[in-house]
Amino acid sequence: MRGWWQDLTDLVLPAECGGCGRPRAVLCPECRAALSGAAPCRVRPVPEPAGLPVVHAAAPYEDEVRAALLAHKERGALALAAPLGAALAGAVRAGLGPVRRPGPEGRPTASQGRLELGKGEAWGGPGRPGTGGAVDRGSGAGRGPVLLVPVPSARKAVRARGHDPARRIALAAAGELRRTGTPARVLGVLRQRRAVADQSGLNSRQRLANLTGALEVVAGAERLLAEGGRVVLVDDLMTTGASLAEAARAVRVAQSGVRAVRWTGDGTELSEVEGRIVGREQAGGTSGDTVCSAVVAAPPDAFEINRN
Repeated sequence: MRGWWQDLTDLVLPAECGGCGRPRAVLCPECRAALSGAAPCRVRPVPEPAGLPVVHAAAPYEDEVRAALLAHKERGALALAAPLGAALAGAVRAGLGPVRRPGPEGRPTASQGRLELGKGEAWGGPGRPGTGGAVDRGSGAGRGPVLLVPVPSARKAVRARGHDPARRIALAAAGELRRTGTPARVLGVLRQRRAVADQSGLNSRQRLANLTGALEVVAGAERLLAEGGRVVLVDDLMTTGASLAEAARAVRVAQSGVRAVRWTGDGTELSEVEGRIVGREQAGGTSGDTVCSAVVAAPPDAFEINRN
């Protein structure tokens, strides 16, 4: 466990660059360029897990970027949170392209109340008219700030490290987004509902099996997710995509539960409605998905989709 004096010393007098070891620099210019010098790109793991939302990454996970992430996560180089957060903010911006909101002609209109979205109640709350397919930028429904939802670490890992790396970087990213004109806040609403094995050493299929059903949204946070702005799942690193896919599943279930209660009016079973909504929204990467994700880094081969 790190002492407070160690954290203060790292912030005031950084011992070495987190990327290359150059003395007296949090992150030297060359390593900053490796981290944030290129435009963030969309990335895809191979194989791609079902339900994975669109993911953007700031940099390939190699060399200086890998060293900086490990220094922050495992060695407690907390001053690196600022440049890592700035890189994550760039990936978030890349993912917040125009989002088309369904208009009256694109929504279910069952007259009996089954998934009824009429009377101005969908996508805008009571008394708010439909948008006719309007386009928003940066928010899934044009309401409130962008919501950065960190993928949670195991409590045991957080205790061992003395801090939560993903949450710390997310807070830095939210600050950077606000400074550059994008309202954003961190919403730490995901938690592990059961124990999971250490992911290191597991292949993509094993990681997916290890994490499936492992996350949930804390009680009472469902409405924040459903009624807030665009939800962006954030993490420091994507490897196989299993963690992000499971986090997206948990968030979509929470969002759909609130929507189902709001939309039904004929006694339709809630579980039936949830199943239909989740099924529609889990087509990850579609323009109708209100969840996307951003990471600081991803494996170099995950960037290959941008070279075809």
